[in-house]
Amino acid sequence: MTREGQTIAPDDTGFAARVRSALAWRWGSQVLAQAITWTSTFMVIRILEPADYGLFAMSQAVLTALAFLNGYSFATSLVQSREISDHRISQVFGMLILANVLIAAAQFILAPVAASYYGQPLVADMLRIQAVIFLATPFIALPSALLARRIEFRSQGLVNMLCALAGASTALIMAWYGFGVWALVFAPIAMAAVRAIGLTISARLLVWPTFDFRGAGDVVTFGGALTLCQLLWIVQSQSDIFIAGRAFEPHDLGIYTTSLFLVLIVSGKFLPPINEVTFPAMSELSKDGLPLAPFFIRMMRTVALVTAPIYIGLALTAEATVFTIMGDKWSEMIPIIAGLALAMPFFALQIVCSPATNAIGRPRIYVATSAFGALVFPAVFLVGIASGPMGLVHAWWVAAPSLLAFTLVLTLPAIDVKLSDLIRELAPVAAACTVMAAGVLALGAFISPLPYIVQLVLLALAGALLYGGTLWLAWPRLLKETWAMIREGKQDPVAAAVAI
Repeated sequence: MTREGQTIAPDDTGFAARVRSALAWRWGSQVLAQAITWTSTFMVIRILEPADYGLFAMSQAVLTALAFLNGYSFATSLVQSREISDHRISQVFGMLILANVLIAAAQFILAPVAASYYGQPLVADMLRIQAVIFLATPFIALPSALLARRIEFRSQGLVNMLCALAGASTALIMAWYGFGVWALVFAPIAMAAVRAIGLTISARLLVWPTFDFRGAGDVVTFGGALTLCQLLWIVQSQSDIFIAGRAFEPHDLGIYTTSLFLVLIVSGKFLPPINEVTFPAMSELSKDGLPLAPFFIRMMRTVALVTAPIYIGLALTAEATVFTIMGDKWSEMIPIIAGLALAMPFFALQIVCSPATNAIGRPRIYVATSAFGALVFPAVFLVGIASGPMGLVHAWWVAAPSLLAFTLVLTLPAIDVKLSDLIRELAPVAAACTVMAAGVLALGAFISPLPYIVQLVLLALAGALLYGGTLWLAWPRLLKETWAMIREGKQDPVAAAVAI
């Protein structure tokens, strides 16, 4: 990787082109990888039962709860640092190995305790096997950070597609041959193995780990703050599963968690890759003393431009979507998907705020917003659980907008962004979504006798035309500017960096 004692600093040449290429590869490969995953997922959903997904959600909640200690944040500190050496990389490697071996052992030992909490003995066996995922984490986290530091995402994109193929084929084959919930257990294991091997080769990780952590205080400080944020994020994101897992039967939990999985496809699968690119890009801009405000505003606008119509459209077409893709046995998902989709635009905008404050070296803001989410989400879920799955949906309606508002209150002043400027950029998206919703509702009343697949196609086409047409007629600048940022090769760094 490097010669002994040599330091690694970001390459300042061709910044705009590197960011654009990184975004194209990272996000584009994510789209292809998810297309592969979705095809397999929807086929597997038609084979398995809701109870299988309920059991898997129980084990995943435990897996996720322990994952906050996996040391990813220590690797992330390498992206933010101005210079790093081979010794520092070796130290981070050692931290990752030590942390993940201990986590794997803890999960193996504590598996029966989790199974007892849920009242499902099978969960213990699932957790013991899933513990091997942690052993692959050091060979995923460190190469990912080194590639992200160089804003090199081409190889990561290729590895992601290989992972998708491995996971999709494992899940589909095992489900087809009657392995039930084990298809869901072994698919992530196959993906972790492929990703670890692929990223290690791509990053040319040729250093040995060291367990002498003297002089690594800055890694622990920065990584510790992000680790705390990850813990708080886990409390926020998994509290509904922990609460509902004990109160619901596996069937009802499977209905809710599968609905949540579907609506989180956009914000959970497509936005993290954007964050992976924008964090090192923002860090580089911050190091060079360039303003982050134009970057942030255009990033928020573009995220809203893409996610808002998708979620509003999903809420309006939930019935046709479920019957077309999932089948009759999943019909209980319809009101849950429709309700959750309405909260997701707020959630999506909140997710992309943290790279800005982390890039300027102020992770305490991320800690504060994560703490707020870790308090609000469990509180509203505890109230809503009495009303069943729909009670959890109503809890999302309160928690997601509240978390976005709190995050913006802390984030905007830190990066010198005026709320009025942000609202001005987001208003056209809201207006276009309103027009789209009115048109889709009117059309839906006329075509309800048609087959569901026909309804879905017609409503999706009508929604896309109404949304795009409204923006083109009323705010052509917005579309032209976004398209220009994507196409043009010579721009100033700030404008190019937000070409997402």
